[in-house]
Parts: sequence; structure tokens; C-alpha cells
Amino acid sequence: MKDFSDSPILRNGNSLILAYDHGTEHGPVDFEPNPASIDPRHVFEVAKHDAVTCLAVQKGIAEAYYPEYEDEVNLLVKLNGNSDLHRQDDYYSPKQCTVKYAVEELGADAIGYTMYAGSDYEDQMWKEFRQVQEKAREYDVPVVMWAYPRGKGIEGNSDYGGSTDPDVIAYAARLGLELGADIVKVKYPGSKEDMEHVVNVTGKTKVVMSGGSKRSDEAFLSDVQNTIDAGANGLAVGRNIFQREDPEEVLNKLEDVIFE
Repeated sequence: MKDFSDSPILRNGNSLILAYDHGTEHGPVDFEPNPASIDPRHVFEVAKHDAVTCLAVQKGIAEAYYPEYEDEVNLLVKLNGNSDLHRQDDYYSPKQCTVKYAVEELGADAIGYTMYAGSDYEDQMWKEFRQVQEKAREYDVPVVMWAYPRGKGIEGNSDYGGSTDPDVIAYAARLGLELGADIVKVKYPGSKEDMEHVVNVTGKTKVVMSGGSKRSDEAFLSDVQNTIDAGANGLAVGRNIFQREDPEEVLNKLEDVIFE
């Protein structure tokens, strides 16, 4: 595994990734709680906060807006994604961008890829991830795996408690290590102890908590604190930041928790 300690998406070994791929994954409904967030410039402005180590966006947003912010914001390009409009027989997230285009044309500092472990399409995603990971090594940029266990292999298997089962979350995180991810983004498994297990099984691969849907500051910050106390390396968050009218306030608190 390469040493990315000097990567701009890390600060003292930790990371706060501001995710803004929701227009693809969920549609404009995610911007309704704070209408200002429908304008990508607003979120790029938020990403200028010292706590944010990079902004994760899809190809089109990077093309259209990143040139205005390349000196102030570090860029993570999500290579794959899917809309909530299409219903397929199992989870699969197709690629819309190559590593070469993300780095050479868009100026990406890091690459993101969603892996749905447990889907009938898992084999196809493993092949795609191999190509992404090996090409990213050529460009010396880290790869962040959205490690989301979902699909028929989990939901239809009585040995597992579904995608929120702490053991299933840990298994998906371990796949990040096995397949060569530098960072895995995982759902909060429910407790500090369960997150400690996730961190333990991922070895040298860094772990960041997925922010999930918006909730109270108290509940959100408590989960983040437990995550850091468990030995994880930060947060990848969208709605819990850009849906707030005053994102700076919670970012100030997150900076104290993640980078203290």
C-alpha cells in the first residue's frame, strides 16, 4: 500500500470529505431543506472551510465549477454513480469517468468509487475497481471506496442481519483493504465498540464514517466523536453539512473533533 500521508486530502492523517454527489444519487430533493445548496457554488464556498480536506463531486460538477475553486478546494472525483429513478434487479453503480480524465483534465487529488458488496453485480464492480485502483497508482492519487454492503447476497441471506449489521459493515470495509483502497467510507455501525472492530479489520486502510441523513448536531457529533475515539480517520459527509443554514458552525465543531 502506498503512503499518501502527504496527500492534500489528509490533514494529520485524517480527512473530512465534503460529499456533494447527491444530485446524482438522490436528486434535487436533498437540496430542498436548504435551497442554497442546489447551487454548486454554494457548496464549493462551504468547502473552503479549513476543516474540509476535499470536496467529492461527479464529473459534470467538476468540469463546470472546479476551475473557479482549484486554488482553494481539493477535489475528489466520484467515478461512478447511479440515479434513484432507475430500478434494476440489484445494486450496481456504473462508471461515468476514467481516472485519466479525472486527474489530467479535471485536476483530481483523489478518486472515489462506490462498491456494493453483496450485489449480484459484485464481480463486475470488482473488475472495474481493479482497473480504477491500478490506474490511480500510476497517477499517485489515493482511492476512496464507498464501501456499501447492499444486495441480494445480504438481504436474502439468513446468516446476515442486513446492510446495517455491524459484521456486514466490517466485512465490506475489509474488502477495501483486500482490494487496495486507501480509504473506506462506511456507515456508522451503531457504537464505538463496533467501529473499533471495523477499524481493526481494515488494517492500514483508513476508515471514514459516512455522514448519512441529517440529524441533530448532538447526535451527529456524538457519532463522529465515537468514530474518532475508535481509531478511525474522519468523516465523509454531505447532508449533515449542506442542508444546514449555518454549515460553518458544525464544521468548526467537526474540526475540533477530527483534527484536535
